[in-house]
Amino acid sequence: MIPPYPDRWSLDSWFTGFGRADYTAFKEALVAELRRLAQVAAELSQDLEGIAQMIGALEALDERLGHLSAYLGCLSADDAGNEAVKADEAWCATLEADRTKLHARLCAALAGLEETAFQSLVEIPTLLDARHAISRMREEGRKQMNADLEALAADLNVDGLHAWGRLYDTLTGRMEFPMTFPDGHREVVPMARRRALMAEPDRALRAAAFHEGQKPWEEHAITLAAALNGIAGTRLTLYGHRGIPHFLDKPLFDAGMTRASLEAMLEAIHQNLDLPRRALRKAARLQGTPALAFYDLEAPQIAAPQGLTLSWDDACATVQRAFSAAYPALGDYFRQLLADRWVEAQPRPGKRPGAFCTGSPLRREERVFMTYHGTVHDMVTLAHEAGHAWHSCVLRPARSLAASYPMTLAETASNFAEMILLSGLMRDPTITQETRAYLLDQEMLHAHAYLVNIPMRYAFEKAFYTERARGEVPVSRLKEMMTEAQRSLYGDALEPGAEDPMFWASKMHFFITGVSFYNFPYVFGYLLSQALFAQIQEEGAAFLPKYEAFLRMTGSATCEEVVRQSLGQDLADIAFWTRALRAMESGLTAYEAL
Repeated sequence: MIPPYPDRWSLDSWFTGFGRADYTAFKEALVAELRRLAQVAAELSQDLEGIAQMIGALEALDERLGHLSAYLGCLSADDAGNEAVKADEAWCATLEADRTKLHARLCAALAGLEETAFQSLVEIPTLLDARHAISRMREEGRKQMNADLEALAADLNVDGLHAWGRLYDTLTGRMEFPMTFPDGHREVVPMARRRALMAEPDRALRAAAFHEGQKPWEEHAITLAAALNGIAGTRLTLYGHRGIPHFLDKPLFDAGMTRASLEAMLEAIHQNLDLPRRALRKAARLQGTPALAFYDLEAPQIAAPQGLTLSWDDACATVQRAFSAAYPALGDYFRQLLADRWVEAQPRPGKRPGAFCTGSPLRREERVFMTYHGTVHDMVTLAHEAGHAWHSCVLRPARSLAASYPMTLAETASNFAEMILLSGLMRDPTITQETRAYLLDQEMLHAHAYLVNIPMRYAFEKAFYTERARGEVPVSRLKEMMTEAQRSLYGDALEPGAEDPMFWASKMHFFITGVSFYNFPYVFGYLLSQALFAQIQEEGAAFLPKYEAFLRMTGSATCEEVVRQSLGQDLADIAFWTRALRAMESGLTAYEAL
């Protein structure tokens, strides 16, 4: 594809437009199908053929509901102030609640089967390629309340749990703050731009964005604390009624991994924490300060060389070259992703902060959302989200029940794509030593984010859920816990008094209601991608079919099974994680020598 590259997405292949005839007809058909399945589910028994038919019907329903939900999510992210879209999102949440009731009844029916009957069920020809998903549904059924209580919980969550999440998205999507720039001019800055400003080389600019951008979070702290407490409190109450003994059990089930694997990974990080801290100390020396402030953590300490421009077209072309050189199929897909206008990156007021990849399970199409502000971080984000999209593309031929993978394995694919980009840039014979030094600085920023910042978020969330089990946690204590987590993980690399006690409010991951502990899967994905990338460096193009086999397995096996079969490794072995983590050592040594 020849530049200019589109930076505005199109959703026209999903619906001709919001509120148009095809959109309205789709909604009406979806409601009718939900009503029909509700009657079927109410009469669901231990009949294997009836259960098999219900599994297929619910799978088809999920494709249609997922299509609508993804469409509304895209529209809402694109224009956070669109009240009509918000209203339909809230309405869609009621449909998802009805779908949850059907799912709960199906899970209960599966849990009630004797083992021999269950084995007969999964041997039915139409279900052979869905064994993993059906087994997980059966396990869910063993950890849920009776059908009537699950139905009530689903209804209450629409205006309870998920309403808190919608409140957060609406509130933050409209946030802005007046800011005095270092050159003296004042400007009203959308909150979605704040993070990009805190990644600028100019420290005075970063400090201004941090301190002045902190004010809206402080002003809304009580509301945001109520939302965080409401989300966590609802989950903890439901866990108790469902017989789930620990608040990590559900996130681990959702992540498709065991507690032993999580603990081995975290232990490896804590045993080797000085590696990423060394990178942070070096960054402070390059900056000329004893340590870093929180607003320094995402900033480059080595300036971009003269001539290294980062327009949108440049970023797209750079990602394209790196992908095509190392992984031609990924390069071809990325080119088509842009040509089809499946990427939204235009900086505009009113857009939701953050970046994500979504897709329609009905149309089998992906979409990437981000806001591009011209930084290397933004270019890496583009590669990251494209990695997610490619993962979904590889799984398109699989049925929906075999194409749903946990966040842990999703983050592996996105990080792998990032590493292809950064490695390609470092090996490019046309770049200068100054550019290589700059990219090395970016690589260390990346490593710190996964090995210090995200474990810090996990430490905070774990401490928060522990205290929330005893009652609501006030704003003052939330600030204290966040500061404690930052001091614990960053150590002497973080300047005393320069923490961000409001990070719990500004990080939207804590307010995602569909999944809790939206943090450790990122670390898992980063370290596992290191192990996968070591394989491609060792085997070259011969590894790519194995990598795609790995991607195809992600929807039909646990993390432990996928890694055992694809890499022959044990995720509960601390040594595996340590080897993956120490892959940063050569880059760190080179960075310290700059």
